[in-house]
Amino acid sequence: MGAILTQSAAWVNVEKTIDNLKQAGALTPAVLRDVSADKLAELLYSCGYYNAKAKKLKAFVQHLFDDYNDNLDTMFNQDTEDLRTELLTIHGVGDETADSIILYAAKKPVFVVDAYTRRIFSRLGFDKADQKYGNLQALFVKNLIGESRLFNEYHALLVYHGKKVCKKIPLCHKCCIEVLCEYTSDKQAKA
Repeated sequence: MGAILTQSAAWVNVEKTIDNLKQAGALTPAVLRDVSADKLAELLYSCGYYNAKAKKLKAFVQHLFDDYNDNLDTMFNQDTEDLRTELLTIHGVGDETADSIILYAAKKPVFVVDAYTRRIFSRLGFDKADQKYGNLQALFVKNLIGESRLFNEYHALLVYHGKKVCKKIPLCHKCCIEVLCEYTSDKQAKA
């Protein structure tokens, strides 16, 4: 659920939404399928795009029921590429969401590329062609040991760095990788 709810939302708002769902007793696939779309959207209000996210959650839990009788373990017990391909067929599940589900829920080694990763690597000098999801993901897969724990840690570090330092308006003076950053170099050259 978190992978869908966090689309274009801050995690703090996703936490509020999960609390709403918990209080309403709507944390199981069966309940999410049975609750009306309007009621579900109301429960999702805190994380934004609540009507769209209601449809996405319903599509996911319907797929889980239709193909796996609500058993996530069975769904996750398949080859990573097959699981990713399948997830991408579900309404509202794109590359980042599929990979988040695979890494964090299925605990399989897939690197998640998000807005923070794109921002940081753009500032490090990777051109627009390198910014494609698959290209950035391949960079990590090629250069890191393919372990879910390691991918999880790197992703968490990028998220932290993007939230605290490499913000939309970056705090370059606090950056631990400033010497590698073309954004900082360009900025200093113009000063």
